[in-house]
Amino acid sequence: MPDLDSLKGKRIGFVMTGSFCTFDRCFRQVQRLRELGAEIVPVMSENAAGLSTRFGSDVENLRRLEELSENSVITSIDGAEPIGPKDMTDIMIVAPCTSNTAAKLANGITDTAATMAVKSHLRSGKPVVLAIASNDSLLGSAKNIGELFNRKNYYFVPMLQDDIEKKPASLVAQFEMIPEAAAAALDGIQLRPIIYD
Repeated sequence: MPDLDSLKGKRIGFVMTGSFCTFDRCFRQVQRLRELGAEIVPVMSENAAGLSTRFGSDVENLRRLEELSENSVITSIDGAEPIGPKDMTDIMIVAPCTSNTAAKLANGITDTAATMAVKSHLRSGKPVVLAIASNDSLLGSAKNIGELFNRKNYYFVPMLQDDIEKKPASLVAQFEMIPEAAAAALDGIQLRPIIYD
């Protein structure tokens, strides 16, 4: 298993996109990363930051991420652009990473705070860890996720099919493995198996 002590003192960009049903699990990992001694640079896509759902209001979600990270949340393209030029992060985690965001990353589209944060961070060739959460991971989104599997500097949090009967194409990251996946990525290693059954 990766050495979680390696996360101490690391500056981790933590990017949240719009899989709202997984927010609580992601917030718990922000707290865990802080407990391991990491500094969190929080980012939310415009939808993640601006929409209220049955899983929490926009104000509540922003406040919670800000309190857990002890930093202001970046929610705009211009706010995320300096991440790379100012060397603000050692590693970036996108959790949850929707199929929409994965498609944009695979195709070089930069139109949200989330995709700009990743693009800016990647300019120095540093690792990006994706925690996929998508109901169509094994359908329309499969080609984009597959493209990212083959892209340098991208790593994945191991994932599983969360409901093979009702959602047979869905894949969801094992969010509790985010710290392990990040520590491995810092060493250039992809945790395996990537997909559990």
